Amino acid sequence: MQSVPVLIVGGGPVGLTASLLLSRRGIRSLLVERHPGTAVHPKARGINARTMEIFRQQGVEAEVRAAGLPPERTGFIIWARTLAGEEIERRVPARGRPESEVITPVRACLCAQDYLEPVLRRFAERQAPAELRFDTEFTAFEQDATGVTATLADRKSGAREKIRAAYMIAADGAQSPVREALGVAMLGQKDVYDSVNILFEADLRPWTAHRPAALYFIENEKLRGTFLTINATDRWGFLVNGLKSQGYKADDFTPELSGRLVRLAAGAPDLAVKVLGIAPWIASAHVAEQYVHGRVILAGDAAHEMPPTGGFGLNTGVQDVHNLCWKLALVLQGKAEPSLLKTYHDERRPVGRAVTEQSLNNAISMGRLQETRQTAGARPEYLNEIGLIFGASYESAAVIPDGSAPPVVRDAVTQYLPSARPGGRAPHAWMHKGDGARVSTIDLVGDDFLLMAGAAGEAWLDAAQQSNLPVKAIQVGRNGLADVDGRWHDGYGVEPGGAVLVRPDGYVAWRSAAATKVASRTLGAALARLQGRA
Repeated sequence: MQSVPVLIVGGGPVGLTASLLLSRRGIRSLLVERHPGTAVHPKARGINARTMEIFRQQGVEAEVRAAGLPPERTGFIIWARTLAGEEIERRVPARGRPESEVITPVRACLCAQDYLEPVLRRFAERQAPAELRFDTEFTAFEQDATGVTATLADRKSGAREKIRAAYMIAADGAQSPVREALGVAMLGQKDVYDSVNILFEADLRPWTAHRPAALYFIENEKLRGTFLTINATDRWGFLVNGLKSQGYKADDFTPELSGRLVRLAAGAPDLAVKVLGIAPWIASAHVAEQYVHGRVILAGDAAHEMPPTGGFGLNTGVQDVHNLCWKLALVLQGKAEPSLLKTYHDERRPVGRAVTEQSLNNAISMGRLQETRQTAGARPEYLNEIGLIFGASYESAAVIPDGSAPPVVRDAVTQYLPSARPGGRAPHAWMHKGDGARVSTIDLVGDDFLLMAGAAGEAWLDAAQQSNLPVKAIQVGRNGLADVDGRWHDGYGVEPGGAVLVRPDGYVAWRSAAATKVASRTLGAALARLQGRA
């Protein structure tokens, strides 16, 4: 029987990212996916700036951007009667506005899932010691106190084999067989509305080139649907929501009907349309009651299923495994207690619940759940959820409070106030290297913990060297790294003798605003607590 530290079930963006993250930490994993290759349908498309920060830290950003569309090709959100007809409303989402550069040096990206997955697969396969097996069915599993025994079947030959893993990540989608086998309760609303995605080829540039948008919402008396930009020239998606309210069933969607609806929505009866695929689906808004089940851990859609209104599904899943994998690596390397894994549930489930709730609110505001048509549009928060993207504040045993109050904002969905309070995302701040070039604190975060000490914080650097945890220690104001305008000190809330410890997932674990005479003991106690060994 083959043995592996981590078995990953599911080869979508979440599973592929988990494979990549574990490999970068030297953890061997086996990923199994029942399909013969990566996605053939666009599915998710919007990758928000927080997820792009993660891809940047893993060295994947450039290839993801090359596979997607530049921001200027998708700058608007449009509501219209038809593509060729009256325009009702036009928005520029806050996520793509220049002022977002104050928050992050990384911009969001529109990259359809069938373009994204091959990029992630290439990177995951390049990383030793990962193994990826497509066309492999996960059929059953049993777990005990020391691991999981899974049964796999080769879909070509039918051959079966047993795999033993210390831990298993279930990234097997919204209909997760692993979650079903565990009997995990999903809390929320199931099957809130039905939809069909139509993938097609047609030249829509006469109606789109002058107003490039990620989404073109079509609202008229005969049809309600959405054009989804894929390559912005001849490859598009068309989404029909609320089938019942429009007099359709999923089985009605033949290539002929699909092409006819695309022409109707375009307002171009003679448009040449080639239908490439038809994918019915049903949106739900519910979250797993528990993410961690012994040696089995749920991630992505297996842990939370949300309406796509807002584009949070893929992003939340990638951010799940970014939170999980450094913890899993430390446990497998014997550098942390298994109790650290509980913090994955404690931190990510509140985020999953909040994002699912707001995605559902978006859908309600757009009339997706109503039997009757409403006025075109969406609530003001839609695609302006900056607070939801960056403002998560974790509370768990992997965060050491410093007694400071959380930042206060009027609207936690749309507003984000950067803060280095423990539990929050480490803020972006520009610093200057010795050669005059700028570097963002975002780019200093990597696979290890990051200790940033002030110009008088030498004692913290000495203390960091005594830890058995991987800690990269730097001193701001010394050794060629300058806080020229004071933004790091102000933004991170530390004096020259203070220090901040940032986790490998970019969230602040601990902070000492000022110097202390017992730096070694103070930092050592903090690191021990993060290891579950307080």
